[in-house]
Amino acid sequence: MPKILILTTSHGAAHRRASEALRKAFIALDSEHEVAVMDAIGRCALWFRAYYDSYEIPLRLWPGLWRRIERYQHQQASTSPLWLYRLGGRPLFKAVRAFDPDIVIATEVGVCELSALHKRQTRAQYFLVGLELMDFNQAWIQPEVDLYPAVHSDFAAELQTAGAPASKVIVSGMPIDPAFARLPDQYSVRKRLALQCDLPLVLTLFGGTGFGKPRRIVAELKKIRQPFQAVFIAGKNPALQAELEALCRGVPGWSALGWVDNVHEWMAAADLLLSKPGGATLMEACACGLPLLAFDPLPGNEERTCRWIEKRGVGVWIKSAAEIAATVEGLLSDDRARASLQKRARAVARADAARDAANAILAAAGMLRPPLPPLPEV
Repeated sequence: MPKILILTTSHGAAHRRASEALRKAFIALDSEHEVAVMDAIGRCALWFRAYYDSYEIPLRLWPGLWRRIERYQHQQASTSPLWLYRLGGRPLFKAVRAFDPDIVIATEVGVCELSALHKRQTRAQYFLVGLELMDFNQAWIQPEVDLYPAVHSDFAAELQTAGAPASKVIVSGMPIDPAFARLPDQYSVRKRLALQCDLPLVLTLFGGTGFGKPRRIVAELKKIRQPFQAVFIAGKNPALQAELEALCRGVPGWSALGWVDNVHEWMAAADLLLSKPGGATLMEACACGLPLLAFDPLPGNEERTCRWIEKRGVGVWIKSAAEIAATVEGLLSDDRARASLQKRARAVARADAARDAANAILAAAGMLRPPLPPLPEV
């Protein structure tokens, strides 16, 4: 049985969610698979972690500056000097060597560079997978990478244009939790979640860490004249949850929650999703046929995701808070427009992407267990 190491990062929820979905998929394929998920940056040297996290300073304080930095970095063969990766990655390299994997899957570009560098330096023989989660960067293209599972054919084309050999690129979809392949119907899930079954639901997500502009969003939603119910999920941010609860107080059918483990049910219950456009959130919404109203994207990659949402017609990019009320009210009152978005969302959905990616990785690495011989006839 192959030993599979999935290297992820704590930056953003998409990497962790895709990693956990893949872990579940490998185990579902064969319970004897040894699969570990490791926070690669968390295993690096302390000073390197501080350096790696420093991008958050311009991202939060000077978004325009970060947009320029990210655009420049996006076109470079490496996101950081190799000597920094070589020194900062030493503790990680020891952990990888101790696990002794047959397959390594990198879910973030810097993690992919670290993995490629380790494989190059040590001449390790593991099969390296670069799993790009809608965050294309030229630095993904490393000669040591053996396979590139792409979220969509658009991103597969990007990888090939950047120099990835066509033989190494496959389209497997974004690995999402297997629960999204077994969604309940809207009526039954609304009853279970104590929601009104005959009233439209607008679901607002603030990400796993709870980041956004709650007062402005709630103020705009309160301008909508059409009756609807609203649920706000604050993630792991108790202060944000308390603020949202205060803002919802007195509004019938509105409620605020903290972290939830059944986001697939809330998405299945909703008619519209208002959220930051993270890659995992987008593909989970598509699996539910749920139009994503993308709002307040981070500069760089999330803005590119917004342009892809517009290109594929699976949602709407709301470019300013002043557009929230009109956009939501327009879609709630226009069943045909909403149904068109839902249809296009389902067309790009791949609810079984984690299973498909796991199968493709094992096949490409030559590690699929042969099927059992048929039982003899009695």
